[in-house]
Order: sequence, then C-alpha cells, then structure tokens
Amino acid sequence: MQQVKRRFYAMRNGIVADTLRRSGHPCRMIFGLNLPQIIDIAAETGHSAELAEELWADRRTRESLLLAPMLYPADAMTTETARRWMRAVPAAEVADILCHRLLRRLPSAWELASELAADPVPMTRYTALRLMRNILTRENAPLVRPVAEAELERAEPRSRPLCLNILDEITFLLDEDEITL
Repeated sequence: MQQVKRRFYAMRNGIVADTLRRSGHPCRMIFGLNLPQIIDIAAETGHSAELAEELWADRRTRESLLLAPMLYPADAMTTETARRWMRAVPAAEVADILCHRLLRRLPSAWELASELAADPVPMTRYTALRLMRNILTRENAPLVRPVAEAELERAEPRSRPLCLNILDEITFLLDEDEITL
C-alpha cells in the first residue's frame, strides 16, 4: 500500500486535482492522476484482492478508489462483495471504472445490476445502470429499456446522459427507428 501511495504522490498533477475539486469530486484527497497512469500502476502492481480491499477502504482518496477495481481478481470477487462495493461508490467516475474494469466480468453481473437499479440511492442506481450499459446485448435490451426509462422519469441529472446512451444503444441493437425524448 505504501508503494502505491508513493507512486500516486510521484505522479500527482495539481492542475487536474484542482479541476476535479472545483467540479465537486467528493474525495478529499485527489492526486490528479489520469487514467493511463492508474492503469500503468495496476499493471505494475498485479492482481491482489487484499490490496484492492485496502485501497477500496481508503474512501477519501480518488486514485485508491479507481485503482482498487483494477487490482481485484474477478474470479475472487463474490456477489456480496460486489454489492457492497456498488453501494459504496461515491462518484460517477468511480462507478464507470468499477463496472468497466471489474463488475462486467462477474457471472452475477446481470443479477446485481437488476437488483440495484431500483435502489433508493441515486449513485447506486447510476452504478447499476452503468453495469447494465457494460453488459447490454440484443438479448437483454428489452429488459434494460424499462429500467433506463424509469430512471429518466426520476429526472436525476447525473444518470440522464447514461440513460439516453443506453436507450440509443438499444435502438441500434434492435434496429429500431430513433427514439425521441
């Protein structure tokens, strides 16, 4: 963990960190690393469920939350751990990385996304929708559509672009005429 933190510190970028802070990122500690830098650290560090859990527990550091899903071996993640992580996501950026780099590889991905898409917490719903977007296929598109439409009706600003993207992709996958909202 100390070696990873030293890497964060060595690669810090104040301009990016300040921009993220001004835009309202919820993490207190932001080093300002970009995604390719975090991916490089993940490649050098290797998979480790223990280190990933330790990083995920560091709720105050943006880069820890982004690196953790890259280090957690998908075959070691249980459904309960995935559910716990999905409910703890503090920002859309973290949800995007978590779903893309880890959760979409889980055998229980669809069940988790379906279950948590109705959660009362907006960020948990966003994470579930993001996971649905990552595993969207022609076969499950008819099941995803009503979920995305229901979220659009909630008028949640954070999830609106994601829902529109999902509905556009469903239209494409099912060879339908373009939707209008």
